[in-house]
Amino acid sequence: MSVTEKLHTELHPAQTWPQPRALLTLIKPITWFPPIWAYLCGVVSSGVPVGQAPVLVILGVILAGPVVCGMSQAANDWCDRHVDAINEPHRPIPSGAVPGRWGLWVALAMTGLALALGWQLGPWGFGATVFGVIAAWAYSAEPVRLKRSGVWGPGLVGLCYEGLPWFTGAAVLSAGAPAWPVVILALLYALGAHGIMTLNDFKALKGDLQTGVRSLPVALGPEKAARVACIVMAVPQVLVVALLAYWDRPWHALAIAALLGAQGWAMRRLLTDPKGRAPWYNATGVMFYVSGMMIAAFALRGMGG
Repeated sequence: MSVTEKLHTELHPAQTWPQPRALLTLIKPITWFPPIWAYLCGVVSSGVPVGQAPVLVILGVILAGPVVCGMSQAANDWCDRHVDAINEPHRPIPSGAVPGRWGLWVALAMTGLALALGWQLGPWGFGATVFGVIAAWAYSAEPVRLKRSGVWGPGLVGLCYEGLPWFTGAAVLSAGAPAWPVVILALLYALGAHGIMTLNDFKALKGDLQTGVRSLPVALGPEKAARVACIVMAVPQVLVVALLAYWDRPWHALAIAALLGAQGWAMRRLLTDPKGRAPWYNATGVMFYVSGMMIAAFALRGMGG
């Protein structure tokens, strides 16, 4: 079936109600882990005992993962339905499992839910939620559609997946602006996540080429894009190690340096076949990366955040 025929089926489907399983697939539960983990890093780095505010922790986890991240996935799938018809025709919208405009309605409904839940987290939590919602739509939707850029697109996603949830968790638990060490490390890990998102773009290489999305794998080619991604992931972690050593947290710095060494091994394997091994790296090397995030969060907790 051609792309045109698939889109016609989407807008004029034989079925009028989405399949429940397809709705769950639409909001991609597998993508919820990074923002949830980053929010918990923020909670830990705040230095506030979790037992003092368990409701804020639970609500923040739900907001960061299923609601805001799920909303962003639904919005992206709706805005990307033309690309997905080429790259992943089995996805809920191009396959017709989520027919008509249901994908758009789900994204809009979850946007409202995100803002309602964010309001419960106080001014800092609500402000971060508003930023996250705007960023999600700016990434996917015309006329902004920042995902067309191999620089701004992955940068925005990295910020919203790692930096923003970390900042939010620390701010909500602290009931105020996080300390500068927290902000600095959250930003460094958000910057490094740009490389992770670049590797994630490898799976959409064919569709991006056909639809004018200038991801780094498209603009630079898989080999150069993979090298850039590795550098972008590694340099911020080197800075984290240096900062923790400077802040008199040598054991935390050493642990993150060891994890960075493990990533170096994984990166060498990745560079032997960037396109083929990108999914493997995202399942292995990224775990070393996020483990270092939590170690850094505990180091900040020990400093009093």
